Amino acid sequence: MRIVVLHGSTVCGYHSGAPEPFPPIPSAVTVGSYDGLHVGHRKIIDTMITRARELDLRSVLVTFEPHPRLVLDKSSACPVRLLTTIEEKIAHLEATGLDLLFVVRFDPQFAERSSQEFIRDVLVGMLGARQIVVGYDHGFGHDRSGSGSTLKSLGAEHGYEVDVVGEVFVGDEPVSSTRIRKLLVDGDVREASACLGSPYLISGMVVDGQKRGRQIGFPTVNIRPSHPCKMLPAKGVYVARTVIDGKAWRAMMNIGTRPTVSDDGTVTVEAHILGYSGDLYGHQMSFQLLDFVRKEQRFASLQELQSQLEADKKRVELYRE
Repeated sequence: MRIVVLHGSTVCGYHSGAPEPFPPIPSAVTVGSYDGLHVGHRKIIDTMITRARELDLRSVLVTFEPHPRLVLDKSSACPVRLLTTIEEKIAHLEATGLDLLFVVRFDPQFAERSSQEFIRDVLVGMLGARQIVVGYDHGFGHDRSGSGSTLKSLGAEHGYEVDVVGEVFVGDEPVSSTRIRKLLVDGDVREASACLGSPYLISGMVVDGQKRGRQIGFPTVNIRPSHPCKMLPAKGVYVARTVIDGKAWRAMMNIGTRPTVSDDGTVTVEAHILGYSGDLYGHQMSFQLLDFVRKEQRFASLQELQSQLEADKKRVELYRE
């Protein structure tokens, strides 16, 4: 999968940042923020890739970085909590067979483009769109004024056709990023993972912690999420899984303020990796959240905390996927 970034009107290599030659090639295209890459998103992407193969076109996914709401909504530092960082998106998409990931560097200037300009200049002019696949609730362009209907109305003029993919249900409800965020707020990572199509992922750098866990027999790796607006689930203890040097390890992850040992209110992400004893400082790691164990609570002493952690560890060890 090739990855390029659109800065203004210049196409650059994702890692190098250097300008790259980028002639339009007949393509099947889908476009959206794709936060979460949930099962609804995956149906759209799979449909687009299938159409590309049927029509002998290049398959292209257009997404935006940063998330448009982080640029346009100034109501808070994190007006949207991200289900997937750009790095997590790339990791998911590598396995799909996608030919090109086209990352638009989203800024206030780009946001002023109308939906018609975006279709003409980017989807058709730069990417050579011949087939465009979007979801039933798709919106794009200035004030999200563009829709599947907009795309269809301009199709004859610009020489492309449009497929609109309908809702996908898990249980009795349609899947959406909003639904998944609500599930994570409740700590329901199993239902969230069902909606996502894979376990919810938290990725980041291993950083120094206070080493309190080591003092009571539960050394942890402290994870600094790779984006400050990454969505964290409800505070508590979780069953998790990580991969180190190609080997999968079960982990007991705690997300919260550690009220027994700290009173500054800072939310931390730390994991005790069962049976692992190596040095991971400075490593980039990813953890899949498999199930919820218990809510965060304050204990009267470190001894009480240690006893509870022993019980939590048993539950993590006995968990069956």
